[in-house]
Amino acid sequence: MTASHRLLGEFLATAWLLAAVIGSGIMAERLSGGNAGIALLANTLATVGALYILIEVFGPVSGAHMNPAVSAAMALRGELAWPMLSAYVAAQLLGAACGAWLAHAMFDLPILQLSAKVRSGAGQWIAEAVATAGLLLVVLRAPAARVAAMVAAYIGAAYWFTASTSFANPAAAFGRMLSDSFAGIAPASVPGFVIAQFAGAGLGLALHRLLGRAEPKTASETI
Repeated sequence: MTASHRLLGEFLATAWLLAAVIGSGIMAERLSGGNAGIALLANTLATVGALYILIEVFGPVSGAHMNPAVSAAMALRGELAWPMLSAYVAAQLLGAACGAWLAHAMFDLPILQLSAKVRSGAGQWIAEAVATAGLLLVVLRAPAARVAAMVAAYIGAAYWFTASTSFANPAAAFGRMLSDSFAGIAPASVPGFVIAQFAGAGLGLALHRLLGRAEPKTASETI
């Protein structure tokens, strides 16, 4: 794959992911009759399904990181060329913004928004660190043929066992900041989440090293 193919893959995958997360949140909130538990369950199921499909489809193109913390970890491991890291992150952030705007367009909402939903505090930050550390462990240690299913399943579980509902992704935090909807996060809350996510990614890498070798990835997963 050429660099342009890889960057287009990251842009499209991240855009679809954020459209799925935000769009399903909007639909769930409209249909749940005010029951936040049902809304979160619907949001979770849609995210799990989208993650699985997007990793399967875009993994062979770009690795389907959809996540600056994952891309940074891959660069540190030598599995993503350092000159490509900034381009990957830019594609992911642009994709996240476009995904949020696409969700708004589909539901006839104002395209440009900022979330008013505050998500802050030590519990939320610890949750993001835990969620991201676990995500890195799954990405690095899952058998090659089961990465998509295991990442999707882990994020689905982490929606419920973390206090933050497991963003585990700086690009997701950025995109969700741009939507004043069920899945949103206030701009002032984003820096704390992003710091916790990168700290969690570092923890995940450290734990991976402590655990020893995992099954080697295929060529398409080490772009």
